[in-house]
Amino acid sequence: MIRHAKYHAAIALASALTMGAAPAFASKDRFMVDLVSEPSSLDPQIQWNPDSYYVYRNIFDNLITRDDKGEIVPQVATSWKYLSDTEIEFDLRSDITFHDGSKLTADDVVYSVKRITDPKFASPQLGQFDKIADAVALSPTKVKLTTNGAYPALLAQLVKLSIIPKKIVEDVGKDAFNLKPVGSGPYKFESWQRGVAVTLTRNDNYWGGKGPFPTVVFRAVPDGATRVANLQAGSTDLAVTMDSDQAAQLKASAKAQPLIGLTERVAYIRLNTTKPPLNNIKLRLAAAHAIDKEGLVQGILGGYDKPVPELLTPAIFGWIDGIKAPGYDLAKAKALVAEVGPAAKTEIELATSPTFDQRIVQAIQQQLNEAGFNVKIGMSDMATYLKRAQAGPEATSMLSFGRWSCACQDADGVLFPLLHKSSGWSAYRNPKVDALLEDARQTLDAKKRLDDYRQVHEIVAAEAPVIPLYQAAALYGATKNLQWRPTPNESMFLNRMSWKD
Repeated sequence: MIRHAKYHAAIALASALTMGAAPAFASKDRFMVDLVSEPSSLDPQIQWNPDSYYVYRNIFDNLITRDDKGEIVPQVATSWKYLSDTEIEFDLRSDITFHDGSKLTADDVVYSVKRITDPKFASPQLGQFDKIADAVALSPTKVKLTTNGAYPALLAQLVKLSIIPKKIVEDVGKDAFNLKPVGSGPYKFESWQRGVAVTLTRNDNYWGGKGPFPTVVFRAVPDGATRVANLQAGSTDLAVTMDSDQAAQLKASAKAQPLIGLTERVAYIRLNTTKPPLNNIKLRLAAAHAIDKEGLVQGILGGYDKPVPELLTPAIFGWIDGIKAPGYDLAKAKALVAEVGPAAKTEIELATSPTFDQRIVQAIQQQLNEAGFNVKIGMSDMATYLKRAQAGPEATSMLSFGRWSCACQDADGVLFPLLHKSSGWSAYRNPKVDALLEDARQTLDAKKRLDDYRQVHEIVAAEAPVIPLYQAAALYGATKNLQWRPTPNESMFLNRMSWKD
């Protein structure tokens, strides 16, 4: 992003946060969060990745949200009703103000919908909202959405629709808004020191549950060992993306604790099926047979995660019991590679980012190479990785490791973007799969949807355009007196946390 002097102020963090120095200590007034990478965006409609989402989800309110049990509940919208299969009307709260003091109205909701669904805006979330055909303000507190056909996943997707202020975004422009976002959420943007930290301050005028921490600092700490050391030293209150070894360390710590929960996120290997050598189904099946999912989970991940045979987890609507995926069979993998011949020796890049557990990525590389592949790891920062991952089959890598969550708990938010030809994330072309995914996202018949998804899972198992690996567990590290329960959708709601005695 380009710096904008008028709308970008550096935060005044102590020099203790600089490279090589001891970090400043956390306190009851200042809550310290260690992320893996800094956010790639604070505009909720420009990008969607964990480190960005952890921060901006506290700056903005969404149209609706999920409670800690996973139920869809009101937020900006107080209630909703279907007028027909394709029309839904939302009543909005009348007492919400943005952080600049202006009132949130139906016009802001309509603007937020139309912005994220505008193909020219090119949001990476477009595929999850493009069934919305129109949004109309019926009054300052009433909005009607119209979908292009019945869309059963609409409410599940709308839990991610952050409401942005129309006037501010139009006045300052996209780049400036990203550098100094204004929302209506429980925390206000304070500053962003690039490469170091983002600081938020509590919104004391928030209409809902107030945040317990006056100031929250999200800092980029790429090294997991450093995140653990910060927790044990008391200089961090909450850290994301622990591995199993680090979680074990925290169990024995006097100052810190691991907080662990299974998520809706699925780990996978995506294969570019449109180019040689992986346009050869034998090589894709060889790769599927070469990966020992159980070995990864038990040998590296400490048994917290769960192997899965399909590109979903049991936390998501569309999960089908009994799907049979290619099992670990090294001999079969080697035989398939040998059958293909010299083409199988083509060097293949396995794209990854420091955000992911590199022990897993390296183990997958080793397993594939043991089967006869020639796989090299391609490491890049998360922003670069994401740009390539959603660039379509012509520009993306041959292999990429990923961990996908739509935070919607509906198969449409996973299978459609990863498999459908219209999505930049997809490196697979199969007209039957496209038709099934389209059918499943435009019928309100839950049984029909499940049948469509069953067929998609079976085709994925047979053709291996993506190799599902495991249902990911979220492993956080926290100070001993933090009270917080991780949820399957991995939302870090600061105002749902508290200190315990």
